[in-house]
Amino acid sequence: MTKQTILGRVTQLAKANINALLDQAEDPQKMLDQLIREYTANISEAEQAVATTIGNLRLMEQDHREDVDAAKEWGGKALAASRKADELRAAGSAAEADKFDNLAKVALGRQLRSENEARAAEPTIAAQTEVVDRLKSGLDQMKTKLSELKAKRDELVARAKSAEAQNRMMDSVKSIDVLDPTSELSRFEDKVRREEAKALGKQELAASSLDAQFEQLDSLGDSAEVEARLAALKSA
Repeated sequence: MTKQTILGRVTQLAKANINALLDQAEDPQKMLDQLIREYTANISEAEQAVATTIGNLRLMEQDHREDVDAAKEWGGKALAASRKADELRAAGSAAEADKFDNLAKVALGRQLRSENEARAAEPTIAAQTEVVDRLKSGLDQMKTKLSELKAKRDELVARAKSAEAQNRMMDSVKSIDVLDPTSELSRFEDKVRREEAKALGKQELAASSLDAQFEQLDSLGDSAEVEARLAALKSA
């Protein structure tokens, strides 16, 4: 995986809009679980790639330090050889002095080469350092997003369970409303009132029948009185 690919993946995932993804999901909890798995896998993959990138950067930095140290070392050797040449030349040993001057030139050439190598590596090291910093920042953002995802998933599960419990309660309330015991009592009360009315009707019917009997009895009494008075008239 190239550093551009790593950086692109990290940037894309770090900027992912969780709410937008959830709005498009038919089952948000399943979507969150899937996102958590993908994020976890991508973070692990990115961490390995970033670790490799960091390792390469550290190797370049180490080579750069070695080139800088080598340049200093060759510079010191060149100075020492040059001074030795001056001493020999002052002592009249021109041939020996030339030998040490040549050694100084060789050392200076090695110094120059080390300095050039160190200088050439510096832009690459600076660019790679910037990439590593961006990758680290992206990874931190990804881990933050992962924490947000897990918190969102936990919140969603808790809300779903609460909603399910509320729905069960409301269903129970509806079933209670359908079988409202007060409505049963009302119907029973109506039945009792009808029976009471029926009894009152029977009582009224019985009372009217009894009155008729007494009226009939009174009528018989009047007839007997008439007959008695008629007999009295005849006997007079």
